[in-house]
Amino acid sequence: MTKTTMYHTPNGALAVHQSAGDGPPIVLIHGNSSSARAFSRQLDGSLGRRRRVVAIDLLGHGHSENASDPAAYLLPGHALAVIAIAGNFDLDQAVFVGWSLGGHILLEAARDLPKARGFAIYGAPPVGFPPAMAEAFLPNPALAAGFSADLTREQAQGYVSSFFAPGFADAPPFFVEDALRADGRARAQVAASMAPGVSRDEVQVVAGLQQPLAVLHGTREQFVNGAYYAKLDMPTLWRGAVQAIDSAGHAPQWETPVAFDALIEAFAVNCGG
Repeated sequence: MTKTTMYHTPNGALAVHQSAGDGPPIVLIHGNSSSARAFSRQLDGSLGRRRRVVAIDLLGHGHSENASDPAAYLLPGHALAVIAIAGNFDLDQAVFVGWSLGGHILLEAARDLPKARGFAIYGAPPVGFPPAMAEAFLPNPALAAGFSADLTREQAQGYVSSFFAPGFADAPPFFVEDALRADGRARAQVAASMAPGVSRDEVQVVAGLQQPLAVLHGTREQFVNGAYYAKLDMPTLWRGAVQAIDSAGHAPQWETPVAFDALIEAFAVNCGG
């Protein structure tokens, strides 16, 4: 059974979900307008039974409280929350995995997690300044919903449908409910984060990263341009290549959990975790 603990921060309480396993820890950070429920197949599945899998609801998402200060929704604010969780839950030496916005949060936090065994990102192409959005992302109009303070149910459905490969038929309703629950101020702050002096240059972060970096990419992504990664200098890239996940879109942890879990666990083992 997954155990949930509320961790109180100056900006609101965070929900921290932990699987039943007691093996070396893996920390999962969800994406924009989602929640830890997106990792249900890891928390409640075989990976969570073997390992201590920890998934956090970011402030303004899932079971966590909305932030008292909207600045907490900027990338540095989310990163501080992840760093605090790592320090207070004995996760400093975990393998950290970030999906979409979660990946960008990990790149922001990486320098302040020096004991982390490794970082894995997917759906999160590292961007520098000025952000090369047109190169890193595909021209999908649904992407705009991720920056909008207000979402209708129809917009949320369009946004969530792009998480998955075209024709995928196993998307549970909670993805849409999580998008509607998310604090609209959090979405608005995603765009505000992409400025010098606010967040770190992610292209420089991956170029100077000391720990192993795994980059996963669904071959049927509807948001991220996989060709963009070839332009980046990533000297610690695991296996020397981006790891393609066949038949998956933006959310391989749900679409192809067996392949996703196998990659994450292999990466963790290679990192000594």
